This record gives sequence, C-alpha cells and structure tokens, in this order.
Amino acid sequence: MPIQVEIISPEKVLVSREVDMVVMPGAEGDIAAMPDHAPMMLLLRGGVVSLYENDTVTDRFFVGGGFADMTATRCTILADKAEPVSAISIDNATAQLEALTEAWDKADKSDMSRLDVLQDKILAVRAEIEAGSSHSA
Repeated sequence: MPIQVEIISPEKVLVSREVDMVVMPGAEGDIAAMPDHAPMMLLLRGGVVSLYENDTVTDRFFVGGGFADMTATRCTILADKAEPVSAISIDNATAQLEALTEAWDKADKSDMSRLDVLQDKILAVRAEIEAGSSHSA
C-alpha cells in the first residue's frame, strides 16, 4: 500500500504522487514516512527528501527547511525552498553562502533571534551545496 506524497514550495507543487516511502530531513534527524505511520507534524531542516519505490530511490529533492505533515496515507511537505537535486546550482549556492557569512560577520552578536535565523540559513545553504556536490560527483 503506497503513501501519497506532495512537496510544495512557495512557487509550485513539485511532486504529487504515490510512493512506497519518503525519507526527509527532520530538525531532530532524518525520518521516514511510510503507510500506516502515526500522524505527526515536524519541522524540517535544509537537506534532501528521497522518494522510494520498491526499495530504490526514484527522486531526490533539496528542501531549504519547512514543515511536514504525516498521516497513515499521506505526507505533505511545505518547503521554504524546494528543487530537484539535479537542478541545484553550486555556484549560486556558494555565492549565497558567502553573502550569508558576510551578514553573520556584520550582525550584532547580542541579537540572538537574528543570529538564529542566519545560522539556519547558513546550515541550509551548506546542505544544498553538499546535496548538489554529491549529485554531480
């Protein structure tokens, strides 16, 4: 029995189909959504969502954070940013990392909420670079 998965970015619905399993980057660690999974909502960190059919990864998508809602029959991922791993531009991600690192260096170190946001963005971009590098290797 498959599970319906949807990956939705602010721009569009990237995926809407049935798969056997979805492995996603939860804030507390990777988690798998499979049929009959207990209902759960979780925060996502930047990383790769892998879609499985017959124990084989069929598609990989980078998400830059967001939320996932899992039920026994469905997994909906609302991503801050999402794209196929094959579409990642290492050059763009590297430029973004440089800009975020510069913003971190200039940030008021007593503004913890700003530093938390910057840190999350930096970690997401590093995960994007890693995902894109592993795909092109």
